[in-house]
Amino acid sequence: MRGMGNMQGMMKQMQKMQKKMAEAQEELGEKRLEGIAGGGMVKVVVSGHKEVLEVVIDPSVVDPEDVEMLQDLVVIATNEAMKQAEELTNSTMGQFTKGLNLPGMF
Repeated sequence: MRGMGNMQGMMKQMQKMQKKMAEAQEELGEKRLEGIAGGGMVKVVVSGHKEVLEVVIDPSVVDPEDVEMLQDLVVIATNEAMKQAEELTNSTMGQFTKGLNLPGMF
Protein backbone atom coordinates (compact mmCIF):
# COMPACT_ATOMS: atom_id res chain seq x y z
CA MET A 1 0.00 0.00 0.00
CA ARG A 2 3.04 2.23 -0.08
CA GLY A 3 2.10 3.50 -3.54
CA MET A 4 -1.17 4.91 -2.19
CA GLY A 5 0.69 7.25 0.17
CA ASN A 6 2.67 8.61 -2.76
CA MET A 7 -0.52 9.09 -4.75
CA GLN A 8 -2.20 10.96 -1.89
CA GLY A 9 0.86 13.15 -1.46
CA MET A 10 0.91 13.90 -5.16
CA MET A 11 -2.80 14.77 -5.10
CA LYS A 12 -2.23 17.17 -2.19
CA GLN A 13 0.60 18.82 -4.10
CA MET A 14 -1.62 19.17 -7.17
CA GLN A 15 -4.39 20.74 -5.08
CA LYS A 16 -1.92 23.25 -3.61
CA MET A 17 -0.65 24.08 -7.06
CA GLN A 18 -4.19 24.54 -8.37
CA LYS A 19 -4.95 26.91 -5.52
CA LYS A 20 -1.78 28.93 -6.21
CA MET A 21 -2.61 29.05 -9.92
CA ALA A 22 -6.12 30.32 -9.18
CA GLU A 23 -4.68 33.01 -6.90
CA ALA A 24 -2.15 34.01 -9.57
CA GLN A 25 -4.93 34.20 -12.19
CA GLU A 26 -6.97 36.43 -9.89
CA GLU A 27 -3.97 38.70 -9.30
CA LEU A 28 -3.41 38.93 -13.06
CA GLY A 29 -6.96 40.19 -13.52
CA GLU A 30 -6.24 43.03 -11.10
CA LYS A 31 -3.16 44.22 -13.01
CA ARG A 32 -3.50 47.19 -15.34
CA LEU A 33 -1.11 47.56 -18.28
CA GLU A 34 -0.84 50.57 -20.58
CA GLY A 35 -0.02 50.81 -24.24
CA ILE A 36 0.83 54.29 -25.50
CA ALA A 37 1.12 55.60 -29.05
CA GLY A 38 1.69 58.96 -30.68
CA GLY A 39 3.82 60.28 -27.86
CA GLY A 40 1.04 59.74 -25.35
CA MET A 41 -1.78 61.00 -27.55
CA VAL A 42 -3.48 57.59 -27.42
CA LYS A 43 -3.45 55.32 -24.39
CA VAL A 44 -5.05 51.89 -24.06
CA VAL A 45 -5.32 50.18 -20.67
CA VAL A 46 -5.84 46.41 -20.44
CA SER A 47 -6.16 43.99 -17.56
CA GLY A 48 -3.85 41.06 -16.99
CA HIS A 49 -6.68 38.98 -18.44
CA LYS A 50 -6.21 40.87 -21.72
CA GLU A 51 -9.47 42.79 -21.52
CA VAL A 52 -9.48 46.37 -22.78
CA LEU A 53 -10.48 48.52 -19.81
CA GLU A 54 -9.95 52.02 -21.09
CA VAL A 55 -9.09 53.98 -24.23
CA VAL A 56 -7.94 57.57 -23.79
CA ILE A 57 -7.56 59.79 -26.85
CA ASP A 58 -6.18 63.32 -26.65
CA PRO A 59 -8.68 65.58 -28.45
CA SER A 60 -5.85 67.25 -30.38
CA VAL A 61 -5.21 64.01 -32.30
CA VAL A 62 -8.82 63.81 -33.53
CA ASP A 63 -8.75 65.06 -37.11
CA PRO A 64 -11.82 64.30 -39.23
CA GLU A 65 -9.59 64.59 -42.30
CA ASP A 66 -7.20 61.89 -41.03
CA VAL A 67 -9.22 59.19 -39.27
CA GLU A 68 -6.75 56.55 -40.49
CA MET A 69 -3.95 57.99 -38.34
CA LEU A 70 -6.14 57.84 -35.22
CA GLN A 71 -7.13 54.27 -36.03
CA ASP A 72 -3.47 53.33 -36.45
CA LEU A 73 -2.57 54.90 -33.11
CA VAL A 74 -5.35 52.99 -31.35
CA VAL A 75 -4.16 49.72 -32.91
CA ILE A 76 -0.53 50.41 -31.93
CA ALA A 77 -1.43 51.28 -28.34
CA THR A 78 -3.73 48.26 -28.03
CA ASN A 79 -1.10 45.88 -29.39
CA GLU A 80 1.52 47.30 -27.02
CA ALA A 81 -0.77 46.83 -24.01
CA MET A 82 -1.70 43.30 -25.10
CA LYS A 83 1.97 42.41 -25.53
CA GLN A 84 2.65 43.58 -21.98
CA ALA A 85 -0.30 41.53 -20.71
CA GLU A 86 0.99 38.46 -22.55
CA GLU A 87 4.48 38.88 -21.09
CA LEU A 88 3.03 39.31 -17.60
CA THR A 89 0.89 36.19 -18.03
CA ASN A 90 3.88 34.17 -19.25
CA SER A 91 6.12 35.28 -16.39
CA THR A 92 3.41 34.82 -13.74
CA MET A 93 1.86 31.56 -14.89
CA GLY A 94 5.05 30.11 -16.38
CA GLN A 95 6.27 29.23 -12.89
CA PHE A 96 3.57 26.56 -12.72
CA THR A 97 4.53 24.89 -15.98
CA LYS A 98 8.34 24.90 -15.62
CA GLY A 99 9.74 21.65 -16.82
CA LEU A 100 6.44 20.57 -18.33
CA ASN A 101 6.13 20.62 -22.08
CA LEU A 102 2.49 21.69 -22.35
CA PRO A 103 1.97 23.51 -25.63
CA GLY A 104 -0.56 26.30 -25.53
CA MET A 105 -0.81 26.43 -21.73
CA PHE A 106 0.30 30.06 -21.25
